[in-house]
Amino acid sequence: MTQRILLITSSLFGENGQSRGLAAAFKSALEGRDVTLVERDVVASELPHLSGEEMGSWMTEPSARTPEQAALARHSDVLLAEVEAADLIVLAVPLYNLGIPSQLKAWFDRILRAGKTFKYTENGPVGLLEGKSGLILAARGGMYAGTEMDSQTPHLRHMLGLIGIKDVHAIYAEGLNMGDGQKQAALTEAKQAIAEYVSTHC
Repeated sequence: MTQRILLITSSLFGENGQSRGLAAAFKSALEGRDVTLVERDVVASELPHLSGEEMGSWMTEPSARTPEQAALARHSDVLLAEVEAADLIVLAVPLYNLGIPSQLKAWFDRILRAGKTFKYTENGPVGLLEGKSGLILAARGGMYAGTEMDSQTPHLRHMLGLIGIKDVHAIYAEGLNMGDGQKQAALTEAKQAIAEYVSTHC
């Protein structure tokens, strides 16, 4: 059965970004496999920051939306359809100021929708998109994984978990600004890990 993969890239530097390089390695490892790949560059998509007007459009029945509300709701509806159709969601993510790019946050703001991807219960929120997997491809200038400075990985895991995606794997290329030797070793190790992931999960 063909596996459906959604690849999200979020580097401000386009094809020159290190996280984009990890995404390219992932795509290369997929060659010859029975998969369909949809790519979404959240920087090129130019998603605006979420507004009250846009959130209000979601809370309005589609048949009652004004043309302006329909256009606003379409931002989220298109992204939601991509997520709902995917078996595996891959996030190629740089670390900016100890967090995720604001463009990626804007993407999450549109797929984390109560009543669509999660629901509130008396025991707290419950994800509605179970059965999917997640893969984080993280590129970082310093060394953060496994330390208190890594606020990014838990944040991404929590957001994916909110919509029901609990099976999340992370691959890191770290120390990329700590000398050429460290950079090359980290990228080589990360690309090997990506190839191994694809061989066992795709």
